[in-house]
Amino acid sequence: MTLRADFLVDRRRLKRSVTTWRLLAIAAVIAMIAGLAFQNEDIAAAVGYKPHIARVEISGLIREDTDREEMLKDIASSQYVKAVILRVNSPGGTTVGGESLHRAIQKLRKKKPVVAVFSTVATSAAYMAGIASDHVIARGSSITGSVGVILQWAEVSELLGKLGVKMQEVKSGTLKAVPSPFQPLDEAGRALTQEMVSESQQWFLDLVAQSRSIDPGAIPGLTEGRIYSGRQALKLKLIDQLGGEEDAITWLEDKREIEKDLKVIDWEPDGSEGAGWLRVAAKSVALWTGIPATLIDRLFAPGNALERVQLDGLVSIWHAQAN
Repeated sequence: MTLRADFLVDRRRLKRSVTTWRLLAIAAVIAMIAGLAFQNEDIAAAVGYKPHIARVEISGLIREDTDREEMLKDIASSQYVKAVILRVNSPGGTTVGGESLHRAIQKLRKKKPVVAVFSTVATSAAYMAGIASDHVIARGSSITGSVGVILQWAEVSELLGKLGVKMQEVKSGTLKAVPSPFQPLDEAGRALTQEMVSESQQWFLDLVAQSRSIDPGAIPGLTEGRIYSGRQALKLKLIDQLGGEEDAITWLEDKREIEKDLKVIDWEPDGSEGAGWLRVAAKSVALWTGIPATLIDRLFAPGNALERVQLDGLVSIWHAQAN
């Protein structure tokens, strides 16, 4: 019995020892790959450890995103990032999301030159974010504008009545929980809701006036929340230039003296600091083995919760409506 017990103890010790050495070997391989990446110019640039232009994607529905804001702070403090291109393709989102992103970009542009490039659509909260940059570029057929705020809810009191359901409530004041989906909106509630929406709309217009140095009242349809093509937006000074990413790079070279031929590297919010080092190793292996870099980006990209979340509260978003 004693020999068997001693055998089991020795076996457990051996297992722990083997596991420890395996972990150390894996760590050594990752460290070696990362070290070689720093020595290789192309690899180091691809993983963001050489001077480069950072590209940040703003797409889908915009909401407040602390991970993205932390990433923008990292970009601002990075010695390797010389400029930033914001690639915007979004109909907007929550007003708070647009506001927080606008402020984060404003802080970023104090450290790095920032150019926004509008793609298919950049409206409402997405336009709000884009105009925080130093220079705004859009395609001629891009959809932009839609400066406005909306608050929507479903009123289902008649449906509940048909189902034999009656809502009961006791509240501290007549304006508590207004508007409500369970009862029609009275005049006092409508006036309160309109006041809040109008106040946010005026704030948005003031933001546009300050960012674009224009009088919103002088722009046809701007205060009514209309949309514009890129060509229309240029004539009305809602954007600065027609074009795409190549034009953004040219502007950075001509106006901000950014070095020519810098690589443009995609930056994405990381779930953890450890994931950043793992991405360095993974991208290095991909470059050596010929694995498409897009597969690595997809592997490390965070889940697109913006497409799944229900937008609550004040919303600044545009979408085509069918009649």
